[in-house]
Amino acid sequence: MSDQVYLYIALGIYFAAMLLIGYLAFRKTSDHEDYMLGGRGLPPWVAALSAGASDMSGWLIMGLPGAIFVTGLLESWIAIGLLIGSYLNWRLVAPRLRAYTEVARNSITIPSFFENRTRDRSHLLRSVSSVIILVFFTLYASSGMVAGGKFFESAFGGDYMLGMILVVVVTLAYTLFGGFLGASLTDVVQGLMMVIALIVVPVVALFTIGNFDETATRINDVNPAALSLFGDGSLSTVAVVMFIVSGLAWGLGYFGQPHIIVRFMALRTPQEAASARRIGTSWQFLSLLGAVVSGLVGVAYFSKFGDGPSDPETVVLLLSQVLLHPLVAGLVLAAVLAAIMSTLSSQLIVCSSALVEDLYRAVRKEVPGQKTLLWLGRIGVLIVAIVAGILAVNPNDTILGLVSFAWAGFGAAFGPIVLLSLYWRKLTNWGALAGMVVGAVTVFVYKAIDSALEIGLYELLPAFILALLAAMIVSLVKPNTDPEIDREFTETGAIVAVKGTKAGTEATAARAEARRVAAEEASGK
Repeated sequence: MSDQVYLYIALGIYFAAMLLIGYLAFRKTSDHEDYMLGGRGLPPWVAALSAGASDMSGWLIMGLPGAIFVTGLLESWIAIGLLIGSYLNWRLVAPRLRAYTEVARNSITIPSFFENRTRDRSHLLRSVSSVIILVFFTLYASSGMVAGGKFFESAFGGDYMLGMILVVVVTLAYTLFGGFLGASLTDVVQGLMMVIALIVVPVVALFTIGNFDETATRINDVNPAALSLFGDGSLSTVAVVMFIVSGLAWGLGYFGQPHIIVRFMALRTPQEAASARRIGTSWQFLSLLGAVVSGLVGVAYFSKFGDGPSDPETVVLLLSQVLLHPLVAGLVLAAVLAAIMSTLSSQLIVCSSALVEDLYRAVRKEVPGQKTLLWLGRIGVLIVAIVAGILAVNPNDTILGLVSFAWAGFGAAFGPIVLLSLYWRKLTNWGALAGMVVGAVTVFVYKAIDSALEIGLYELLPAFILALLAAMIVSLVKPNTDPEIDREFTETGAIVAVKGTKAGTEATAARAEARRVAAEEASGK
């Protein structure tokens, strides 16, 4: 049997597993809240692995190892920043957001939470949030489709369009019918595939080279600065400081990523965020470490055996193909697709929620039935996928360029508002809107300024600071006196303060039952 056949067998096994999980999730999805938020029933390990897999995308297996392969450990400051940011996100945001979104009129999306939290009766805050999500994520999803097509083209020698369509169809199938639960459960498998690939490949390569000493020696021979966190001394102190600060600033982006923090809202209880944090941080540490080591070991391996990658970002793929059995190498290649597809599915669900929950329901006075909303959600996924697919047919630098700072855009537009919503009682709807607009605009403006002046500072940091200041200043100038805001803020603090998973589960069940009774009374039953 040829190597290519083994690769296709591995790919077929992976695609079949994703479709099966999507079908099982479909059978458990009965209403709109199930479709958008999994019925707030994710166990900690599912939420943790799902958040990690939907976060990292192909950058983890291709982008980061490629950067380390070329530059060395100086590029690892981004990984360090992301690890710190992810930990703080689970620590600061997860438990309180899980509690607050339920208290604030059972909000099931980030835009609806902003509106309910600040009692924005104009619906402007919710609408602007939704538009930001749709613009960035449609382009982001398009980029994922492009990456899938190009990966299929380079790894399997297939046609770009055929590869892109195959990736889109499979992702769309389990997302369209399985909804949030389908995306989350497939993320678990995809997250495990990613971390296993990033452990197996560098370990096998290391033993093939010989030992740690020979590996370090060969890395030093090729690039003496590769093992230094501060470069080779050719950069000025200011440039190195800017590089480090910019890398660490990536961690700020976590607080505002809708496709990540929505996993916090889907936890069974706020108290389970602690378990999820430990699992998620451990997964991310192992994954990032594996990616960094893969890039470094790749330098030593190809120094000894030659024929290195023409494209540095394919270093893990090439190592897997030359070191592992074709079937195992095929599973590693499938792990790269898993990284791409896990992010793509999460983006489609968030875009669907923005269309249906935050735009459609905002303009409709009558409330549609749950089945209607469920199918509208599926139609929303399909619409976004079609638009993103059309953009991906002829990929261009404009789309990919926009996606490169989408992390900064979401981090600056939503991050400060999320933190203030959770921890600052005085945030108002106009303050939140001002912060959101200032953050998004600053990312674009500062990016242009930095390109012209070559400052070298990641645009997320100044945009985040300015957005935070704008939200606070406007909130203080135009305060909100609604007593319900104070009551909900206090109630959220009390819920988060409940210790113990069992106590938290009982409290959550009691609140769910109270909501059910209130809904029946409101409907006249």
